[in-house]
Amino acid sequence: MEDEALIKAYLQQYEDKLQEALVAVCKQAKVLPQEGPLPFTDDLLDKWNEIAPEYMADAVPQIAEYPEVSVAWAAYLGMAFANVWHQDWTQGKKRPYNSFYGPRAFDDMDEYILFEELGIQKGSEPHQFIESLILKLSSLAVTLIRREQVEPQSIMAFHVFARTTKVMFLIGAAIRLAQLGYTMEHC
Repeated sequence: MEDEALIKAYLQQYEDKLQEALVAVCKQAKVLPQEGPLPFTDDLLDKWNEIAPEYMADAVPQIAEYPEVSVAWAAYLGMAFANVWHQDWTQGKKRPYNSFYGPRAFDDMDEYILFEELGIQKGSEPHQFIESLILKLSSLAVTLIRREQVEPQSIMAFHVFARTTKVMFLIGAAIRLAQLGYTMEHC
């Protein structure tokens, strides 16, 4: 029981540290408010909790070869669901995880979300900016995972990875909500 409490505390501390680091990058890039809480809604956290098992089933096999992709796509997914939340959550909340797949399923989910869901033109300045930002965030997230020195392929490694993808999803959602003009007061 005591071990379980310590593990939960460790994971929460890791999640908080990761979010703080990623938010700092986003604030520096001027995609999140400089002051105050992040744009957030419980609807999106609930959606993450619903789709996380499917996401993890796709992402975990990618970790060894494409660690940044395995965490980055969660941010794109957060952006997509934030966009759906903005448009019509009554219908949008019913959308399944795999409705955001591109033609190559998980492999090109990022492009499908950017081009088809968010309407960003391929090769445009916004495309390059978002792609660069998400790459920077995912690289930092992977670096922070590695600094934890958790035994690879262990139960703890899975939990650290799960917390990382959750934070990336919420950061992606916050970025999109901020782009749409939401502040904490509006969500």
